Amino acid sequence: MDTTPYTTSTAFLEALTEAGVEYVFANLGSDHPGIVEAYAHARADGDAHRFPRMIICPHESVAFSAAQGYAQTTGRPQAVIVHVECGTQNIGGMLHNAAKGRTPVLVFAGASPFTQYGEHTGSRNEFIQWIQDVHDQRGIVRGYTKYDNEIRTGANVKQLVHRAMQIATSEPAGPVYLVGAREVMEQHLDPAQADDPRYHLQRTPPVAPAALDPHTTDTVACALAHADTPLIVTSYLGRDPRAVPQLVHLAEQLAIPVLESVPMRLNFPADHPLHAGYQWNTQEPTPALAEADTVLALDTDVPWIPLSNPPRPDARIFVIDTDPLKEQMPLWHVPAETFSRAQARTALDQLCTHIDHTGLADGDAVARRRTRLHRRHDQRRAAAAEREQPHPDAITPQSLVAQLRDLLAAVEQDTIVLTEAISNYQTVNEHLGATRPGSLIGSGGGSLGWHAGAAIGAKLAHPHSLVVSLVGDGSYLFGVPSSTYWVARRYNTPTLTVVFDNRGWKSPKLSTLGVHPDGAAAANDDFNTGFDPEADLPGIAAAAGGAWGRTVDRPDQLAGALKEAVAAVQGGRPAVLSVHVPKV
Repeated sequence: MDTTPYTTSTAFLEALTEAGVEYVFANLGSDHPGIVEAYAHARADGDAHRFPRMIICPHESVAFSAAQGYAQTTGRPQAVIVHVECGTQNIGGMLHNAAKGRTPVLVFAGASPFTQYGEHTGSRNEFIQWIQDVHDQRGIVRGYTKYDNEIRTGANVKQLVHRAMQIATSEPAGPVYLVGAREVMEQHLDPAQADDPRYHLQRTPPVAPAALDPHTTDTVACALAHADTPLIVTSYLGRDPRAVPQLVHLAEQLAIPVLESVPMRLNFPADHPLHAGYQWNTQEPTPALAEADTVLALDTDVPWIPLSNPPRPDARIFVIDTDPLKEQMPLWHVPAETFSRAQARTALDQLCTHIDHTGLADGDAVARRRTRLHRRHDQRRAAAAEREQPHPDAITPQSLVAQLRDLLAAVEQDTIVLTEAISNYQTVNEHLGATRPGSLIGSGGGSLGWHAGAAIGAKLAHPHSLVVSLVGDGSYLFGVPSSTYWVARRYNTPTLTVVFDNRGWKSPKLSTLGVHPDGAAAANDDFNTGFDPEADLPGIAAAAGGAWGRTVDRPDQLAGALKEAVAAVQGGRPAVLSVHVPKV
C-alpha cells in the first residue's frame, strides 16, 4: 500500500511538469515545508522525474533571472519559488525585467499561515509568521505581472497553474504570480480529484498569434513599397528567432534599411548590408530616421527619443506590435497612422506575401536604393573597424569587444552573449557584429544584475554552448556574484563574464551631463560615481565558486587573458575577467 502523501504541494509540482517546466529556481523559507516534503518523498520513491528539477539559489534575484534566462533562450517558461513577501520584494528588479522584456516566468510565493492554534497542518509555529503577514502580498507585484491569484484549495490547484501559464505565454508574454498559505499547500488530496479533466488540460496552449487585417496589410505594404526612403525600426522582434529571417525577407524585397533602437535581442544580422545601425540614448539626430519618409515601428517600445532624434515631421508612421498601446507605460506616444496588434512573424509573412502577389515594388527604385544603402553600410563598418584599433596605453571598450569577437569566431561551438554593459550597450552591439538569431540577448528592462542568473539559466538550457556575459562593473555587483558563482559551481554551469571595469557608474554621470552640461558637477568633476577603493571583482567569484579570475589593465595582457578565460570555461570552470577601460 502506498503511504506517500498526496498534497496540494504534490499536485502543484506535477502541474508545473505538465505545463513544460523543467526547472524550479528556489529560495526556500518557512512557508515551503509542503514542497520540501513532496520532493523528499519523490526522491525516496525514485519518482523525482514527476517534478521539475529544483535549483537552490541563495538569493532570489539570481533565481528569478536564471528562470528568465532559460525562458529567453528556449521560449519555454520556468518557475521560481520565493519566501512570502520578503522574497517577493527581493525579486522586484528582476520581475521588472521580465515584465518589460515580455518573458514568461511563473513565481510561487508562500504566504503566512492563516491559523495559529494548530487548526490545520502548517499552522503558525514561528514568530516570523506574524511579522511577515501583510495586507496585500499580491499587490507588491501587481504592477508587473499579467496575472496573480491565491491557491485557496488543492482541489483546483492544477487549474490555476495551467491558467497562469497560459496567460504567461500568450502575447504579450510576461510573468505571473501565485501564492499559497502553508495550510493549503499541506492539504491532503485524492489524486483523481486533482486530475479531474473538468479542472485543467495539460499544457494549455497560449492564445493563437494575432494577424493583420487585410486593409492594414495593404495600407502598410503600399506605403513601404511606394516610399522613397522607407525605414523599419525594431527593438525586440528577435524574441522570436524565427521572425528574423522574415524581417530579412521584407527588407530585401524593398531594400528597406533596418534600424535597431535600444535592442534587447539580435533582430537583424549585423553584417547584412541593409542594417542601418543602432541607437540607444542618442543625443543627436539618427541619419536613417532623419531622412525616412515612411517608418514601420515593429516590436519596439522606444523607436526614438522625441527630444533628440525623432523622425522627420512629415514621415508616415505605422506601428505593428504585440503590445501596440503600451498599456503599462503611462506616458507614451508615437504619431502613427495605424496601430496593429499582431505577432511580428505573422505580420511580416502577410506583408511579404502581399507585396509578392501584387507586384507593388518598383524594381529600378529598389535597385538604386539598395546600392546606396550597401555603400552606407560599408562606410559604417569601416568607421567601426577604425575605432577598434588598439591604443598603446589603454584598453578601449571597442578594442575589447573586437578582440573578444575574433576569439569567439574561432571557437568551435555556438556562443550566446548576454549584454548588460549599460553605458557600453551600443559599443557591444556595434563591434560584436552578431549575426545568428538568439545569439545576443539583453535583460529587456532596466534593473541591473540580470546577467548573473540569466547566464546560469542559459547554460542549463544550452549546456553545449559557450555562454558569455558582457557587463559593467556596476552590473556585475548588482548580480550578487557571491550567490551566483556558488550556484554555478554547484550545478556545473560554467560561463564567462567579461567586466568593462571603469571603476564607477558612468551612466549617472552621462545623465547629469545630459541635463546640466555646464553645471557644478561638470565644472568640478563631482558626480559621486567613483568606486574607489576598487573591489576585487574576480576575487568574489573565485571565493564563492572557485572561478578562474583575473584583472587586466594593459593592452598587451588582453589577448592572452581572454584565451585563458575561454579555456577555463571550456574546461568546466566559471571565469571572470575584469578589464580596466578608461576610468569614469
